[in-house]
Amino acid sequence: MRASYQAMNPFMTSAEADRMLRIAEERGVFRTYAEEALNDGIGESLPQRFDAAFNYIQHGIDGLGNADDVTTASQRTNYFRETYAYGTDIQAPGVEPFFTHPDLLRVAGEVTGRPLIVPAIVYANILTPGQELAIHTDVPEFRGADRKRMPQWLLVTMLHSGLFDDYRIPIATCVSWFGANPGGAFAYYPEGAQGGRESMAATHNTAILIDTDKVFHGVERVTPKAFFPEIDKGATLSFEGDGNWSLANPQGNEVARYTWADLRYSISWKAYCFKDEREQEKWATKSDDLTLEQILQTLESELRDRGVLSGARPEPTTFAQLLVDTFIRFPTRQAA
Repeated sequence: MRASYQAMNPFMTSAEADRMLRIAEERGVFRTYAEEALNDGIGESLPQRFDAAFNYIQHGIDGLGNADDVTTASQRTNYFRETYAYGTDIQAPGVEPFFTHPDLLRVAGEVTGRPLIVPAIVYANILTPGQELAIHTDVPEFRGADRKRMPQWLLVTMLHSGLFDDYRIPIATCVSWFGANPGGAFAYYPEGAQGGRESMAATHNTAILIDTDKVFHGVERVTPKAFFPEIDKGATLSFEGDGNWSLANPQGNEVARYTWADLRYSISWKAYCFKDEREQEKWATKSDDLTLEQILQTLESELRDRGVLSGARPEPTTFAQLLVDTFIRFPTRQAA
């Protein structure tokens, strides 16, 4: 049986790993993940990943309940993200060898069993002390439906519904870690939501390649675990030189200062995985693509078949919440 994931330790050469730290420094400023665009046309009042956010508020990272109020929970999970590469758009000079790293291409083929690997995106996340990442699955893609055209929570719902598997573009994800913070382990459920929880330390120059679109995962709290700065939308994390980073609030005032040893820095690589050229061509030529109304009608029909919905389709926000509640089943107890 083919393994569903593969760890790499060490991942890169020492020089390559050091270069990944320098790329973050050269980027200069990291902004919060909350600044990504909101939904358009369905669930406009909801965050992009309200599916994971609502579960986190109710259950916390360990599944046993979260004592934080909604505002604190939002700040604790409002980490910093920057995109390094998206398709042919290289946004961080020097990331090219990482983007097409031969070990990533080889392991992605081995784990997925699909020989045609097309690198798609590289992005970096930085979590500050006291932050953590809610248990979730990543945003998948389908022919005609990706995060540039559809709400992220809807794409996740589509995957968990199982109704659009023929349109899905399998994506392999490699999560890699660089830096010296000892906290923020990668927690994941390789056997499914009802299976056991495993964790992998976020050790410098290590990585794991896994299908994060299907495997629930998250980030344990970064050390030290006490939470003090308020990290709202509009906050920035800026490199100040000599290994130092400055956290500023939305008004531009510094509220904390960190070194690399304080921060959890990860880089995620995603690649499309095709079984043959015919499958790749169907994706590239955009033939037989889904439309938003086709997606909503399919999901609505399933709700009615299950007896969950009768009468007219609810207004967009209520409909969005109903879809998520019906199709996404998080781990019921997330503690190890």
